[in-house]
Amino acid sequence: MSKGPLSSLKVVEFAGLGPAPLAGQLLADLGAEVVVIDRKAGPADKTDVNGRGKRSIVLNLKSEAGVQAARKVIATSDVLIEGFRPGVMERLGLGPDTCPDTLIYARMTGWGQEGPWSHTAGHDINYLALTGALHAMGAGDQPPLPPLNLVADYGGGSRCSFFWILGGGG
Repeated sequence: MSKGPLSSLKVVEFAGLGPAPLAGQLLADLGAEVVVIDRKAGPADKTDVNGRGKRSIVLNLKSEAGVQAARKVIATSDVLIEGFRPGVMERLGLGPDTCPDTLIYARMTGWGQEGPWSHTAGHDINYLALTGALHAMGAGDQPPLPPLNLVADYGGGSRCSFFWILGGGG
């Protein structure tokens, strides 16, 4: 049994990269029960710090059985975290409109759900460059030194999602 201030919170996280796994990790660290829906089975990556305290289930979301199993997990969850491009969860039949009204649906897409860049992949380096933050990194007489994904993806995406979830989602 989990301990911590969020021990009664149930989270389903769809495996991905970037800020979504860290947001789930922060919730797990505070005691939430986090179940990750993974795409393929394999040994746990011991270097993945965002897997700590989470459970993993493997589902083929391209099959009806996999989607039905995901729906069962979602139905018993308080929070859903996903970081796919817009439309992916809808094509799977798992978009917000198909989920319980009480579910906090945390979606991290990078460029949002609408607009000219909404279907474009977003990456930490893009966000830093467009905001001007990248210009301030590194020595003034050399090209910028990218800070991995610690500033925009983690500092922005994960942090904002985490606080949005704690605030009740809306």
